[in-house]
Amino acid sequence: MIRAMHTASTGMAAQQLNIDTIAHNLANVNTTAFKRSRAEFADLLYQIQRLPGANASNVGVFPVGMQVGVGVRPVTVAKEFVQGNLRQTFNELDLAIEGAGFFQVTRPDGTTMYTRSGSFKRDNTGNLVTGDGDTLVPTITIPSGALKIDIGQDGTVSVLLPGVAQATQVGQIQLVRFDNPSGLVAQGNNLFMESTASGPAQQGTPGFATGFGLIQQGFLETSNVNIADEMVNMIIAQRSYELNAKAIQAADDMMAVANNLRR
Repeated sequence: MIRAMHTASTGMAAQQLNIDTIAHNLANVNTTAFKRSRAEFADLLYQIQRLPGANASNVGVFPVGMQVGVGVRPVTVAKEFVQGNLRQTFNELDLAIEGAGFFQVTRPDGTTMYTRSGSFKRDNTGNLVTGDGDTLVPTITIPSGALKIDIGQDGTVSVLLPGVAQATQVGQIQLVRFDNPSGLVAQGNNLFMESTASGPAQQGTPGFATGFGLIQQGFLETSNVNIADEMVNMIIAQRSYELNAKAIQAADDMMAVANNLRR
């Protein structure tokens, strides 16, 4: 009965983490290029009272053992880098990646980060930056007075300048990818940091032929959170939490009965 209490308590803690993860997903349902997280669990060690195949007291062996589990533990909270829908904004500096890849940016302290959020702006020198002021790498500078900015699916950036009939190319946007994007370290602000688990960043030109996604100008990638799925998962987690609490209550009731036995 004591074991049942400890086992059920691990289940309650696991479902609490599950609810925390779901709440984070729902909170970011409108966050540009947000990737949902999924909590994963594994059962704990077993208390083996009899091994399968052990010699029986008579002739033969036990075909089935006696192994009692002691609960559950969280294994990972993994990001799911599934493509979100593309929402048209008609803003010429809004860029969405259709397919694999990340934009590479540099923070003011020099740290290199990666993001799927392509909501770019121009700073006071014309450089393309994120809303937090992180500079796109390689640096793309838009000349002052540019009448139109055109960004191709291959990342080619061209501008139309006053008095010039043809567009002038001013830069080339590059994307990076990782062998294991789920191994990236989430830093908040739609940013990720490279880790040993993710593998090194591999840079390339946008294009399916090169293994990278295409850049869509005038679009933003929406969050890949599905509200209906998250609500169903939340209900399941809540019921699981309640059932584990009931198991603790049942074990407590059984202990109370045992304590009240009379000769």
